Amino acid sequence: MALLFCDSFWGTDFTDQSGYEAILQRLQDGRHMCKDVEELLKMRALAEEKYGRDLVAIARKAEGQTEIGTLKASFDKFKEEIEKTGNLHIQLSERIKEEVLKIEVFREHQREQRKKLEEIIEKLQKPKMVLHKKTMESKRLYEQRCKEADESEQALGKKTNVNTSTHRQSEKVMNRARLCRQAANLAEKQYRWNVDQLAKTCQDWESTYRSACEVFQQQESERINILRCVLWEHCNLLSKQCVQDDDCYEEVRKILEQCDIVADNNNFIKMKKTSSHPPAPIEFQCYSDADTNGGVRRIETNRLSVVLSGMSFSGFPEAGNNSGAKYTPDQQRIGVTEEKYMVLYEFKAQEDDELSISKGQVVTITEKGEDGWWKAWCNGVSGLVPGTYLTKMSPNSSRLAAAHPEHNPIK
Repeated sequence: MALLFCDSFWGTDFTDQSGYEAILQRLQDGRHMCKDVEELLKMRALAEEKYGRDLVAIARKAEGQTEIGTLKASFDKFKEEIEKTGNLHIQLSERIKEEVLKIEVFREHQREQRKKLEEIIEKLQKPKMVLHKKTMESKRLYEQRCKEADESEQALGKKTNVNTSTHRQSEKVMNRARLCRQAANLAEKQYRWNVDQLAKTCQDWESTYRSACEVFQQQESERINILRCVLWEHCNLLSKQCVQDDDCYEEVRKILEQCDIVADNNNFIKMKKTSSHPPAPIEFQCYSDADTNGGVRRIETNRLSVVLSGMSFSGFPEAGNNSGAKYTPDQQRIGVTEEKYMVLYEFKAQEDDELSISKGQVVTITEKGEDGWWKAWCNGVSGLVPGTYLTKMSPNSSRLAAAHPEHNPIK
């Protein structure tokens, strides 16, 4: 059973306004509640807007341009759905702001309506209190006059019972009693008139107050209803947003199901393929292998040219060109170390400081360079030869070569 404001908020006495004040306080609290809901929705709208804009910014800043194939399509779809989700949250913030505006309009409408009713009640309340005060004063005057009339009449009765009183004194007492009674009658009339006027005023005030209570209760019901509906709609919007978010993510999940690892690898291979076979292994190549021109492929290094210019040794013929040098007696005295080597491969001189040698020849090595080129003497001519083309001879072989010079051909 629904209770009514108009049956529950009357004062305990005529001047008591605690019921009316309780209703006004409730309406004031309801107004604060509307503001609190507005503030909550405003903050939620700002949060949704910021979240949506952040999602859009994240989606647009994400790169992922280096990827290819189905994974790239999935990632692009993922960014697209993130941006879509962000835009949906921005739209949600706008709808929440619309709900806030709806509450503001409703709250303002109720304030204007309540203000008018309060002014009407206050206009009736003020004369009612003034008339009540007059009525209470007229009541006190009436009671006083009645008391005086009774006392004067009692005094008259006492005078009439006493034979010693004079005629003049009796008339005086009678006149006083009559005047007091007339004053009491006038006070009674004034008191009755004030009571009647107060009753009429109270009747108007009570009627207006009852109507105001009905309006106040209707306002309170409407306030509770609209706040409930707004919060309900807010929850529906959030729930709908969750469904839309899930739909966006479902689109990403669907395209991720189409992501094919084999297809992406095949696509990469087709786009960036270089060779179907590994490179040939590095094979060992002998230093003495001939190049395409029939010469010797030599190591290109800075050779240490060991040339003893201006020295001649006795016993060796003097060369007539710049490709060789002769031993001198000074060289013989300083004791040049000599070792006998046999030529394994033919070598043709290509530079002025080199010495041409033939296979089977016996040469004398006087100095070995760290770069692989040795200083050799053959038939009184010196020059540089590859050390790998020679093999050291044993002492017996050296003596044999000296005894049989025909086995040491001169090139």
